[in-house]
Amino acid sequence: MRSTTLDAPTLEKLISAAVAAPSIHNTQPGAAASTRTLSPWRSAPDHGLRHIDPTGRALHLSVGCALLNLRVAVAHFGWEPVSRLLPRPDEPDLLAAVRFGGTAGASSSPRLYDAVWRRHSSRFPFSERPLPAAVLTELAEAAHSEGALLSRPAPRETDRLLQLTAEAERRNTADADRAGESRLWVRDPNHSDLGVPPEALGPHDSREQVPMRDFGAQRHPAVPASRPFEKRPSIAVLSTQHDTRADWLRAGQALERVLLTATAHGLRASLLHQALEWPDLREQLVPWPSDRRDHAQMVIHLGYGPQGPSSPRRGASRTLTEGARSVPR
Repeated sequence: MRSTTLDAPTLEKLISAAVAAPSIHNTQPGAAASTRTLSPWRSAPDHGLRHIDPTGRALHLSVGCALLNLRVAVAHFGWEPVSRLLPRPDEPDLLAAVRFGGTAGASSSPRLYDAVWRRHSSRFPFSERPLPAAVLTELAEAAHSEGALLSRPAPRETDRLLQLTAEAERRNTADADRAGESRLWVRDPNHSDLGVPPEALGPHDSREQVPMRDFGAQRHPAVPASRPFEKRPSIAVLSTQHDTRADWLRAGQALERVLLTATAHGLRASLLHQALEWPDLREQLVPWPSDRRDHAQMVIHLGYGPQGPSSPRRGASRTLTEGARSVPR
């Protein structure tokens, strides 16, 4: 589909695509304020997680995911997306901006645009069906195209990563501030378009191998408390060579390109973020090669399985209204 003018319906579709991106605890931190040529993405402090994400790293990843969706949608409607990260040093809350460039050719990734609307996290057990090597290669290429590395550890290394995640989950549960903050974001979708609905939390792994986030155990009564997850879970680690704010935004774009590519291939995914919330555990997620030290940005659980319930999203009109209020006059 192509368009020559940025009319209101097209603008709403673009913003809806960006809002459809994943964000930690479905906080949806990206607030957009758009004109015909510019769509700045700003951090929203009231949507942050002060205890779980004190540095704002996860917030930047979330905005990066939204930025990738916006780029895919802009290309779908026939423009060349021209993005800038941290474009104004005097406005640190302005994380990214997208300019609508000249008319582009037909979108080279129609599958990704379709996947924008179908992708959401599934916190339910996956099957034992192995992931095809060709698909894993495509996922790695998707991350590389955005300046990140996607590695799939061997079984023994996978066990170690899951143990680190389990240790982080134990710490999160024991930490009253972090546990309370997670509970605040478990919300009934009838009363909020932010947060995670109880039915989307999924069960715990009865094998105690894949440590899903507890969220204060506020799971929906219709969801079993525990079920066996796969014996050999497929885990991937997304990392970057550097660890600046711009790298976090690039990692978010790489993460979303990986997730959209996985969705296009019928894969489900959930994000195991717990170990990234503790600096000492995060450092252990990526081994130190002899020639470089990478920085882990996300642990991804991939597989074939149920789609799982989706989490609510803010409407485009509300997003645009909030974004307009954040732009200096």
